[in-house]
Amino acid sequence: MSETTDFHAPATPADVVRRQYIASANGDLEALRATLADDVEWTEMAGFPLAGTYRTPGGVTSAVMEQLAKDWDSWTAHDDTYVVDGENVVVLARYTATNKATGKDIDVRVAHHFIVRGGRIVRFEQFVDTAKVRDAMKA
Repeated sequence: MSETTDFHAPATPADVVRRQYIASANGDLEALRATLADDVEWTEMAGFPLAGTYRTPGGVTSAVMEQLAKDWDSWTAHDDTYVVDGENVVVLARYTATNKATGKDIDVRVAHHFIVRGGRIVRFEQFVDTAKVRDAMKA
């Protein structure tokens, strides 16, 4: 998928999701919030350090992205494969980062399921090997 910087142009569901990854990688929380519906439900997998369901664009970025930045250097979700079925977008990706407390790196596969309606992400669910993330957090 090509990188796009016009966050206000009409977009396919995959375009909206790609914009979210670009904004996240760039640390642009305002642009990331612009991809999320006001009533978004963002679920981090049970066992993940930030497990839970978060709502509202501000709630998602403060509870997830800002917290990841506190604990990890260079936290990045590298999206590589998109499977799209209407409003459903499944992305196969990889998380890479270095834990600030332990200095340990992660490089772990992840799957994300997004539902996009009206040009905004309304639902997100994460699937990841949480043990690998937690192991990197242990001294």
